[in-house]
Amino acid sequence: QYTRVWIPDPDEVWRSAEIIKDYKVGDKSLQLKLEDETLYEYPIDLQGSELPFLRNPDILVGQNDLTALSYLHEPAVLHNLKVRFLESNHIYTYCGECIVLVAINPYEQLPIYEQDVIYAYSGQNMGDMDPHIFAVAEEAYKQMARDEKNQSIIVSGESGAGKTVSAKYAMRFFATVGGSASETNIEAKVLASSPIMEAIGNAKTTRNDNSSRFGKYIQIGFDKRYHIIGANMRTYLLEKSRVVFQAEDERNYHIFYQLCASSSLPEFKDLGLTCAEDFFYTSQGGDTSIDGVDDADDFEKTRHAFTLLGVKESHQMTIFRIIAAILHLGNLKIQGERDGEVCSVSSEDEHLKNFCSLLGVEHSQMQHWLCHRKLVTTAETYVKSMSLHQVVNARNALAKHIYAQLFNWIVHHVNKALHTTVKQHSFIGVLDIYGFETFEVNSFEQFCINYANEKLQQQFNSHVFKLEQEEYMKEAIPWTLIDFYDNQPCIDLIEAKLGILDLLDEECKVPKGTDQNWAQKLYDRHAASQHFQKPRMSNTSFIVLHFADKVEYQSEGFLEKNRDTVYEEQINILKASKVKRAVGQGSCPGWTPWCLLQMGGFVFQFRNSLQLLMETLNATTPHYVRCIKPNDEKLPFKFDPKRAVQQLRACGVLETIRISAAGFPSRWSYTDFFNRYRVLMSKRDLSKNDKKQICQTLLEELIKDPDKFQFGRTKIFFRAGQVAYLEKLRADKFRAATIMIQKTVRGWLERTRFRRLRRATLTLQCYTRGHLARRLFEHLRRTRAAIILQKQYRMLRMRRAFLRVRSAALTIQAFARGMFVRRIYRQMLMEHKATILQRYARGWLARARFRRARAAAVVLQCHWRRLKARRQLQALRIEARSAQHLKKLNIGMENKVVQLQRKVDEQNKENKLLNEQLSMLTSAHSSEVEKLKKELQQYQQTQQGDGKQLLSLQEETERLQMELKRAHGEREVMEDSHSKERDLLKKVSKVHNFSFLPPSSFEDEFARNTVEENMQMKKELEEERSRYQNLVKEYASLEQRYDNLRDEMSIFKTPGHRRNPSNQSSLESDSNNPSICTSEIGDTEDVIQQVEEIGMEKAAMDMTLFLKLQKRVRELEVERKKLQAQLEKKEQERNPPARNMELGGRIKKQELESENKKLKNELNELRKAIADHATQNNSANDVQDGYSLLLNQLKSANEELEVRKEEVLILRSQIMKAAQQKEMGKNMTEDWGYLNEDGELGLAYQGLKLTESLPSWLILRALNSNGGWLLEAQLQEQRREHEEEMEALKNQVDFMQEELEKQQQAFLQTLQLSPEVQVEFGLQQEITRLTNENLDLKELLEKLEKNEKKLKKQLKIYMKKVHDFEVERRLHERNMQVAVQRKEKDFQGMLEYYKEDEPLLIRNLITELKPQAVSATVPCLPAYILYMCLRHADYINDDQKVHSLLTSTINGVKKVLKKHQDDFEMTSFWLANMCRLLHCLKQYSGEECFMTQNTAKQNEHCLKNFDLTEYRQVLGQLSIQIYQQLIKIARGILHPMIVSAVLENESIQGLSSVKTVGYRKYSSNAGDICYSLDEMIHELNTFHSIMCDQGLDPEIIQQVFKQLFYMINAITLNNLLLRKDVCSWSTGMQLRFNISQLEEWLRGKNLQQSGAAQTLEPLIQAAQLLQLKKKTWEDAEAICSLCTALTTHQIVKILNLYTPVNEFEERVTVAFIRDIQVNLKGRNDPTQLLLDFKHLFPVLFPFNPSAITMDSIHLPASLNLDFLNKV
Repeated sequence: QYTRVWIPDPDEVWRSAEIIKDYKVGDKSLQLKLEDETLYEYPIDLQGSELPFLRNPDILVGQNDLTALSYLHEPAVLHNLKVRFLESNHIYTYCGECIVLVAINPYEQLPIYEQDVIYAYSGQNMGDMDPHIFAVAEEAYKQMARDEKNQSIIVSGESGAGKTVSAKYAMRFFATVGGSASETNIEAKVLASSPIMEAIGNAKTTRNDNSSRFGKYIQIGFDKRYHIIGANMRTYLLEKSRVVFQAEDERNYHIFYQLCASSSLPEFKDLGLTCAEDFFYTSQGGDTSIDGVDDADDFEKTRHAFTLLGVKESHQMTIFRIIAAILHLGNLKIQGERDGEVCSVSSEDEHLKNFCSLLGVEHSQMQHWLCHRKLVTTAETYVKSMSLHQVVNARNALAKHIYAQLFNWIVHHVNKALHTTVKQHSFIGVLDIYGFETFEVNSFEQFCINYANEKLQQQFNSHVFKLEQEEYMKEAIPWTLIDFYDNQPCIDLIEAKLGILDLLDEECKVPKGTDQNWAQKLYDRHAASQHFQKPRMSNTSFIVLHFADKVEYQSEGFLEKNRDTVYEEQINILKASKVKRAVGQGSCPGWTPWCLLQMGGFVFQFRNSLQLLMETLNATTPHYVRCIKPNDEKLPFKFDPKRAVQQLRACGVLETIRISAAGFPSRWSYTDFFNRYRVLMSKRDLSKNDKKQICQTLLEELIKDPDKFQFGRTKIFFRAGQVAYLEKLRADKFRAATIMIQKTVRGWLERTRFRRLRRATLTLQCYTRGHLARRLFEHLRRTRAAIILQKQYRMLRMRRAFLRVRSAALTIQAFARGMFVRRIYRQMLMEHKATILQRYARGWLARARFRRARAAAVVLQCHWRRLKARRQLQALRIEARSAQHLKKLNIGMENKVVQLQRKVDEQNKENKLLNEQLSMLTSAHSSEVEKLKKELQQYQQTQQGDGKQLLSLQEETERLQMELKRAHGEREVMEDSHSKERDLLKKVSKVHNFSFLPPSSFEDEFARNTVEENMQMKKELEEERSRYQNLVKEYASLEQRYDNLRDEMSIFKTPGHRRNPSNQSSLESDSNNPSICTSEIGDTEDVIQQVEEIGMEKAAMDMTLFLKLQKRVRELEVERKKLQAQLEKKEQERNPPARNMELGGRIKKQELESENKKLKNELNELRKAIADHATQNNSANDVQDGYSLLLNQLKSANEELEVRKEEVLILRSQIMKAAQQKEMGKNMTEDWGYLNEDGELGLAYQGLKLTESLPSWLILRALNSNGGWLLEAQLQEQRREHEEEMEALKNQVDFMQEELEKQQQAFLQTLQLSPEVQVEFGLQQEITRLTNENLDLKELLEKLEKNEKKLKKQLKIYMKKVHDFEVERRLHERNMQVAVQRKEKDFQGMLEYYKEDEPLLIRNLITELKPQAVSATVPCLPAYILYMCLRHADYINDDQKVHSLLTSTINGVKKVLKKHQDDFEMTSFWLANMCRLLHCLKQYSGEECFMTQNTAKQNEHCLKNFDLTEYRQVLGQLSIQIYQQLIKIARGILHPMIVSAVLENESIQGLSSVKTVGYRKYSSNAGDICYSLDEMIHELNTFHSIMCDQGLDPEIIQQVFKQLFYMINAITLNNLLLRKDVCSWSTGMQLRFNISQLEEWLRGKNLQQSGAAQTLEPLIQAAQLLQLKKKTWEDAEAICSLCTALTTHQIVKILNLYTPVNEFEERVTVAFIRDIQVNLKGRNDPTQLLLDFKHLFPVLFPFNPSAITMDSIHLPASLNLDFLNKV
């Protein structure tokens, strides 16, 4: 009684019922009660003695392994799959230990295939996680690597069951986990083959919109490191008949509809295509479209896949032409004559023309042989017309033949693209093949498909039997032969001698063989076979009893499809096709594109290929995926039991269950059995230490039949039903204990209730009596209070009336007095305004009269002065024509001309010297060019192979550098905007503090807005910082990739001596680390621009000559400045009478400047000539042309100089005379004195003007050479300043007018307001004005402070130079004294080294330094030493040394980190040192913001000469890379420990006995290491102690542990979301305890402020979710309000996975989960299920100054730094 059983049901297949009356032997029926409470009498066959199947306990339902069920039979399997699919939405279930994965198609996209899910399953054992296709793929990959044996994944199922998708996901897993090590991206090509094969091999059927109409076996090859190196594809049984025929609601292959949808593209105009409805071969099924599918978009994906696989555009067009030709072939109009006995095709048929033009065949021949055939006899050959039926069949056969050959060519080309020359070490094969098929009408295709499934089922049965046998032998269990179904007789019926296939081939060879004759032979030969039957009502069909079902085949069409013949005449025409080369005639071994080599018919070829497949599968370790189609309507999560059972029987899952049930299906390890059933053991047994002996004793007591269980070496094996029996005993024990507890608790509750009632009665009586007494007292008190209230109310009413009258009188008085006062005020105001108007009018009239009088006076004065000036001018002209006047003007000019002549001679000497140096440079350059030519030829010979790759890598590196610079710029912009917003916020807060009595609501709103803006800005800054650091990380990885590729290229280079491009490498290093010295930047802009355009390799050849010329130009510039300084000094020392020589000096200066400009222009032209030489890459002729150009320019310069000399000689006498007559013509030169300070320009002008005999051009040249340009420049400058001043004044006037208008408007508005509001408005205006003035003053103050800082910095530099000069002078004086001894100076915190010792410094301090060597010294000692060396280089102002030291340091640290990629201690050590060096560069940079905490001694150690801001940025990027490497190392150490320590470790003793039942570990997990939480905490302690001992900043340590705890949270939560066995309340309790231990550790290490605890919030909420009640709507609301850190998908997933630990606990219902989804509907959560455990938070390096002074640091002798000298 009360036993639950399964009974057959016509609708649901199996139905659950409960026995309500005990069954006795001999009863003819069972009394049952169904689930709907109806009674049912189930009859029992007494002869067969078959009772209904028993139902498993609810605690066992929902197992992820079907063999874990106690009762193994068909209804148990079906119910378990149904519960998992409908209630938990789990589509995958195991069947046996690593044998079969059952996959049910959900017809809905699930978020369980993302990249993070692949990483979650990678490296996991198969039994550790929930069933998944990725788990099967990982098991295959792991076994291939562990056993070094090839693997196969066999995916089978009905059409629409999801075979293709499952195979695609398996290949995606292999492509992700076993990605290729090279840059060939072979895994992308493997995935790219899928859209191509789907386009040409998939079609819409009534059961599936994307059904594979062929079978394929893809072998993915791996090398010795198990990286993908290639792939190969084999196809089986393409359904060619679909090309010419489709059933109702079906389509042809996708490629036809894709091509028709894209026919409007320009490149497809010649194909003559229209929509798919217009073609016979694509419109037979009716609807030509699929809901939700865009054929045009899919066609673009197909073309992209073709391109990715290397199919040329011309070949693609040929493929599309052939497909279009097939469509035109189907539209041929065949005209029948003589009742269809004779047929013809019109020569004007448009489709025939298109067919012939697309294939390039002869039109007339194809027209003729489509309707005729050639008959060959022994005597003659003649042509016969074909009937209409024969012509249609021939046309269809030709179309099928063309498409089949095109399909084979595409498959061959895909294999060619996936082929590799690297030796294949192993492979994993993925077989996507059709499942067992049975339709109403079954033909040749179904027969071949079912034949292939018979072979696969035989292999599957033998494999399952073998695994069972191996398991029993490994555990030393007595092995008894299990009887399993062997389908070898059915296979012999098909393929044995004189079987169905042999008889079919024999009938095909008969000249007039028919399908009826073949069927009759089958009846005669196999009538007695057990697996063959003849239908009663048909003579043309036969029945085969397959392993899955009985199938009736129609013999019609078998012979024709087996022959698969195409007429020879049509084949000969196609042989002459023009497109045969494009398709690749003869390119595919084993077949010819246009002629089919038939050997024994199609079945013979299919049998051979199937035999080859079986041999391949037998040589590998198979893994099976059985896809199940849950319903025929393609509805999501709908389960049809009839269809499911039919497929379970057909795919062999039930056979696996039967084989398992025949032996010992239930298997428990001794530990799990002990923990689960310890409640059934006695105390005496529990006191023993041997768990194995305890389990044996218990089972012998509980199960009397020894055949029901067996003891293995590590496991206990049970027969079917024994685990359910043990569960019943365990439940009875718990039930008895529960009843005892309930009895005791209920008695205690009743006694407590009685005591509570008696106390309540006494209390009620006491309170009632008190209430009556209090009520009487209250009545008396109320009576007295009423009298008092009446008295007071009457008094109040009278007083209010009096106050109201008095208030009205006062109001009337106030208004009357105010009216009189305002009237008087308005009269006074009008009088005051009239007075003001009169005053302004009288003033304006007086000023107007004054202006008219003054203008008249000015006009009179101007006329009089002009008359007087004209008279004086006439007198001066008469005097200027006299000879005596000319003599006076020329006095003193001769001496100046002589001096100018002398200087011209000196200039000639300098020109000669320059010519000699230029000739030397010419010879040196020619020799250097010849040498570089030879080296270039040698270099080109050696670099010809890898030049393109290096250029591409250089372009990629430059592109990445540009992206990095752009990211830096964006970061600076963001930081500037953030600082501006912060300053503005501070100012607003200050203004707010000045306001009077602000409302509290305004303060709160302003505070909230401020906080929100700050949070938003912080978030944006964090995102920007994260993007920046990701760019840095990508740049580092690409840099590493570039180094690896360069190393690989060096391996492939030919041996021999080769010159390294040193110039190029130096330039590249300079581009990565910008130089500090910028003096050469301005001089080399043009050459650098041309070098960038030409390329670094070509321009580097002439770099030596360019540097020499550049050095010479700098020397000339220095000499020019020296000469100018000397000239100015001499002019200052001269006496005042010597001013006459000033004009000569000015002329000399101008000549020198013009000569210097010419030299610069000539140098630029020389640079351009060199650059042109580099671009043209010609011989030395171009270089010679460049030098000839320079010589021509020098000659022209000398000629110009001679002309200038002659002009100076002519002007000499005139200028001297003008100087002598300066004093005499003082009155005449008054008007000219303002032109220059000495009046020389005016004097010269007058002298030249009076000299009428000189030519005009000479006078103009003299003026221009002397000072005309100066006069013009001064006038233009004054004019420009005047215009700017006028513009500023206009702007100021406009601004003042606008301000006046605003104030007037404000004043008018104020007058309209009440007096109180006017006062408040005035205060607000005043506050605003004061605030604006305050802001302006602050800006001015900041500008002054910046200027002050600059001046102070310059003053410090000058003071330092003066101090150094004084020190040197004093030392020099002391050295002059013989007897004085030198006093030792103090250590200044600087270390000096020679340039040649720099590699030794880097080696001893960086590359060969061990962290233990400096563990007893100051933390970050290498950083301090490097800074002291850097400071000395700054002290001596050596920019090259600074640049070299910092570059070598960065490269050395990168080299060390590359060498120690897995060393946490070394990585942490250099992270601490690089951060400390970065802090030192900031602390001692001289910037005020970094010097606030410095002491006076530390301020003395600041850098004096160089600004290393750019190097600080480079060091910051290096620190980010080291930090990321540190996290990567820590992640690799902790990752294997997290799941075992946090999720599986039993920190709370006793919880193991309440874990879920049935989830056992598989044998592959036996060797896994189990970690405890203490071990993981010990590892965290190690990390913390290492970082603290090495002096890493506390802020960085906090960020490290925040990142690690986020990883712990992500990995643990991901595992929880993918494992059903850990989703229980016991696991939630254990998980919460473990998290509390981690939080306690954070508090103990003072890391609670790091934010690490907050990263564990999702895991904490998941643990609480497992422990909460999950029944009512209130529980759902509580869960939604609590689990804010979990997404909706994560909450629903945990609830679906939740498993009760015993039968007393209820499952989470589907309705409750829907309530959760309704509550969470408003959330905008991401769709991603799992967390990205590789996500990195952006790292910050806050400034942390050091209190250590440089002079207090001691260098230990162990560092071997004796070559460093203290300064």
